[in-house]
Amino acid sequence: MQPMQPASLLVITCGAIAREVMAVAKSSGWQNLKVTQIPAELHNQPDKIPAAVEDRLAAYAADYDHVFAAFGDCGTGGQLDKVLDKYNIQRLSGSHCYEFYSGSDNFAAMSEQELGTFYLTDYLAKHFEQLIMEGMGLNKHPKLIELMFAHYTKLVYLVQEPNRQLDHFAEAAAKKLGLKYERVETGYGQMAEELRTHYSNYTEQVIKWPS
Repeated sequence: MQPMQPASLLVITCGAIAREVMAVAKSSGWQNLKVTQIPAELHNQPDKIPAAVEDRLAAYAADYDHVFAAFGDCGTGGQLDKVLDKYNIQRLSGSHCYEFYSGSDNFAAMSEQELGTFYLTDYLAKHFEQLIMEGMGLNKHPKLIELMFAHYTKLVYLVQEPNRQLDHFAEAAAKKLGLKYERVETGYGQMAEELRTHYSNYTEQVIKWPS
């Protein structure tokens, strides 16, 4: 008898959390896994995210036993969920990576404590200049900073993996935006828990993987 082959899993993820998704997969010893990422730059144009995800589904989904979306709503106003529902695909719970890194309850508490808060993750701290300063035209038009961040008072850096260089980047970002700075270590949080739970559930339902 031929040995049973492991079921294959495709994870379509936002590029802003792809490194963390792959780190969870590697540390968990997952097999037959492909991670394909949608450019994080689309967060500046969230209306394009649903179509980009659907294009990736059309290109890859038929080759895998199961597909999961490592996304929040990501500013699509429910349009991403419409695409995923059409293909019967689940995604991470929550609206964005800030929520599923810190945990829904913790994020709600932080948001309630100070409404005017701008959040960074490891990815956003590293790419702040490219995605925020350049992507939003703030370098060319510095007066936009005051207009766009007039209602913000604090920048909170949600830390996935402690890194002194990223700490420096995040502090510099707060200074550029004229905001108070706070650092909160979250690890991979709710995202890692949901990925592991989903992976376990699907492998039990589809094929029991050999030990």
